[in-house]
Parts: sequence; structure tokens; C-alpha cells
Amino acid sequence: MKRFICLVMLVHLLTTPCHARPGEIDTGAMDQTSLFVTIYNQDMALVKEKRAVTLPKGESTLAFRDVSGKIIPETALLKSEGLRVVEQNFEFDLLSPESLLEKFTGKSVELIKTHPETGQETRMDAKVLATHNGVVLETPTGIETGIPGRLLFPHIPANLRTSPTLTMTVQSNGEKSKSLELSYLTQGLTWRADYVAELNPNDDRLNLKAWVTLTNTSRTDYTDAVLQLVAGDIHLAPRERRPRAMPMVMEARAKGSFAREEMFEYHLYTLERKTTLKNNQTKQVALLQAKEIPCAKEYLIDGQSHYFSRSMGPGVQTPKVRVLLHFQNTKENNLGMPLPKGVIRVYKQDSRGMLQFAGEDRMDHTPDKGKLALTLGNAFDITAEKKQTDFRKLSGSGRDAYRYQSSYEIKIANAKTSPVTVTVSEPVPGDWRITRQSHPHTKASSNRAQWRISVPARGETTLSYTVQTK
Repeated sequence: MKRFICLVMLVHLLTTPCHARPGEIDTGAMDQTSLFVTIYNQDMALVKEKRAVTLPKGESTLAFRDVSGKIIPETALLKSEGLRVVEQNFEFDLLSPESLLEKFTGKSVELIKTHPETGQETRMDAKVLATHNGVVLETPTGIETGIPGRLLFPHIPANLRTSPTLTMTVQSNGEKSKSLELSYLTQGLTWRADYVAELNPNDDRLNLKAWVTLTNTSRTDYTDAVLQLVAGDIHLAPRERRPRAMPMVMEARAKGSFAREEMFEYHLYTLERKTTLKNNQTKQVALLQAKEIPCAKEYLIDGQSHYFSRSMGPGVQTPKVRVLLHFQNTKENNLGMPLPKGVIRVYKQDSRGMLQFAGEDRMDHTPDKGKLALTLGNAFDITAEKKQTDFRKLSGSGRDAYRYQSSYEIKIANAKTSPVTVTVSEPVPGDWRITRQSHPHTKASSNRAQWRISVPARGETTLSYTVQTK
């Protein structure tokens, strides 16, 4: 009932244009001559616009409508020849049924009731007593709540705005049309990169498409804007974050592309055509497309460093065999441009030619010639069993270094109809050496031993080794 009343009572107000307040010079999106929007990875954007406005000589108040509702007011900067800013305010007490009723608490409005059978209207004066958890009115017939009617308000209170408004008191050196350059930082504009990869039947080549996903929850539209995106981790001073609304519209645009350049320690992508970002909208724009990128699939068993300093007991562990996809961001691989961080989703065609989802992973910012390793899931047909076959504490007490010796067996089974190679990667702590092994290892780093184990089709292979640690 409250929602019904509020919607009805605002009909007369919202269908009547709201002009600037007396003494203010109103400027909106219709005055814009150019608009630039630069969006960063961290819920931050820089808005730069120019507006043509005629100002009188001397002091006046400018009311900038159609600015972001999540503007950071202290970052606003207005520049124009012969103009000086004396004071600025950001006013976000917006007109709504709730705010309008609240402003009229203790004041009189007109109540219109309609007879349900005859349709005859009855008008009477009413005083708004309270608006908390419902409307309470004092009428000539008594105290009423839950009124099935309309409320007419004599005016819009001076401290309510129909949209977020940035007001500035300025001093102008002459009466003429000026080009005003306004810039500010705002929250509520975000972007991310989304990648779609399609594997070939042999899992050694992939086609990659990248989309930029833009989300606008800043409570304003940006029409015909030059869009730029900054990829990189910019440091921001801690600030109180405001709640964000969920986007209401999804719109995909594949036309146009981004030009890239270096900017400080980051990369700047500029859309080579103007675009419009509507409030509560998510839009996708094509970033790149590359085909026939060489890739390699890896089966990986990861160990844990705590194995080597204690007895595991008689139990058998069954570590998962992870599936990774490797490729390199180079021109020779049909890539070679800095890739913004995002999520890569990998697909592959089944025997009927239909795409099936194979897994996804999140990648960090990847420069030219950078390497990527995507974890897509765990292998179904490749399993492993690991057990500790021996454990000894060789020496050490008090503050002396402890020396341990551990022996392990890892049995790897392959249910596939083709042979596979599995990487066993063990993070070994401290000073260590392998004293016995069934397969040769490589020292991948100062604290990691790796084995490449070949497993036949529908068969199994056992890796055994002994390591001493200090």
C-alpha cells in the first residue's frame, strides 16, 4: 500500500520539469561538447568533460547535473580561462517518495481520496505526522495510516535534487560563453577482462577471444564517451567503500577494437570509437582475437612440505592429479600484447561438434612474452596413491639442526587408452638431497624436486625415492 501511495503521489511532480533554483545557472548533459571516461581495475574511474555555458560577470553559482552519483567530491577540478572557483558542494539528497515525505514531516499536504464505486474525488488538507515504517497523517476526520489515495505537495523542498548535482560558486571576469573543463574521480565504474579459449581435438592449439566487461552503477549515463581502460594495480589510499547495486542490463558489442599504449607503469587501452555507458548496465566490447596458439597440457601431482619432518603413519594418501594448460604470450604464438588480468574459460568440442565447458582459471596481468599456466580441473582417468615407506630421525636435539630421512612410493594409474606423462612436484624444505630414486629427478628450485613419470595406456608406474633433509 505504501508503495502504491508513493508512486501515485509523485506523478504530478515527476511529470513537471524541475528547473534550477533561483540564482543558479543550470548545466546538464545537453551542454557537453566532449566526454572522456578512463576506468581502472579497482572500482575507480576518471571522468573528464567539457561543457559550453554562458556565465555572467562576477560571482554566480553553477549547478552541474548529470555527474556521477558516486563522485568523490574532493577530486573535482573545474578549469576555464578567466574563471575562479570559490566554493563547491556535492548534493546527493535526491527526490524520492520517502525523502519527499520526510521533508514534509510536520507540514501540510493535500489528500485526495477516490470513492471506489462512484469514482468521485474528495480533497482535504492533511498534516504529515510521521514517515517511519509507514505514513501517519492528521486529517479533519482523525489520524489515518495506509491511505488508499494520492498526496499532492505544494512544491519540491529546496534541499532536494532530482539528480546528483555538483554546485560551484565561481567568479567570472566577463559575461560570455565559456568552455568549462570538469574532471573528477568516481566509483561505480568497473571493468574486467574475460577470455574464451577453444581447444582443438589434440589439445595442442587453442583459439582465444578476449572481451572487456564494463559495469556502470554510478547512477548516471555517459553518452558518446571516449572510453579508456587502465590495466595495472594502482595504489589507492584506503577509503570507506559505498554499497554497489547490481547491474540490470547486459549488452554485448563486438564492433570496434582497442588501441594500446604504455602509460607510466601501466597499460592504457583506448576504444577506437565512442560508446555509451548507461546506468545499471553491463556491456561487453571485443578486446582481441587470436587463433592457432600453441599450448601444452600437463598432468601434475603436488606434494606438501610437511611430509618430510614427521611420520605419516600407515595410511595411504590419494592426491589429485591436476590438469594444467600452458601457453606463452608471444608474437610467434599469434599473441604478443599485454593481457589484462581476468578469467579464462576453456571450451572444447565433443564428438558431435558441440562446445563443452572444460574449466576456468584466473590469470594475472601478463606482459609480452609472459607465460600462463591455467588450472582447468582434476584428471578423471589418472589417479595416484602415495604412502610413506620409511621415516627416521637421524640426528638433532635442542638448538641443533634436525636431520630426517623419509622414503615414499607414489603409484600412478592411467585408465586412458593412450600413454601419459605425469609431473610429480615435491616441495622439500631446508637442506636436502635425494639418496635413492627409481626415476631421475630435476631440481626445479632450491626447495622443489620434480619427476616426469611416463605411465602406459591402461597401466601404472610407481615412483619411489628416499630424501634426507636438514
